[in-house]
Amino acid sequence: MKNQNLRKIVMTAVFAAIAVACSAITIPVGGSKCAPMQHLVNILSGVFLGPGYAAAQAFTASLIRNLLGTGTLLAFPGSMIGAFLSGLAYQKLKKVPLACIGEVIGTGVLGGIAAYFVASLVMGREAAFFTYVPAFLLSSFGGALLAFLLVPALQKAGFTRFFGQTDRIKEHPEYAKRSAE
Repeated sequence: MKNQNLRKIVMTAVFAAIAVACSAITIPVGGSKCAPMQHLVNILSGVFLGPGYAAAQAFTASLIRNLLGTGTLLAFPGSMIGAFLSGLAYQKLKKVPLACIGEVIGTGVLGGIAAYFVASLVMGREAAFFTYVPAFLLSSFGGALLAFLLVPALQKAGFTRFFGQTDRIKEHPEYAKRSAE
């Protein structure tokens, strides 16, 4: 058990590092910087590590990006909510498409709404209530599409064995269907 937790902590740090390294890939939309690679990493973290570790990864990546000047405070609510919902959706339902939807809803809708409060209360910016929702939806959809393609390939390649999840994964219908092909 200790070994598995240590692996998850290490992979949380690795995923955060990947998100920070890929933070140069951004799309400026309005007052935010859309980072589709962050959303890809959020889903990877959610699926392979679970909701708590995914939220920790998103917080860590957002913090480092802000300290480096490559992110904004708006990254915190969007990425953390999206990562958590992605992990929660996968944990409960074991379906990659639902983890992707969790990221899009968590970041795009809930995170976009939360960003309004961060922008107006913390950053002192004037904004309409749904200002950030379209930009966050666009960004999270791009990352979710990438994850939708990448996660099943990583699962098939045995990436889950690193976390000791092989028994749980084999019990799920998605795995059984892929194994039969």
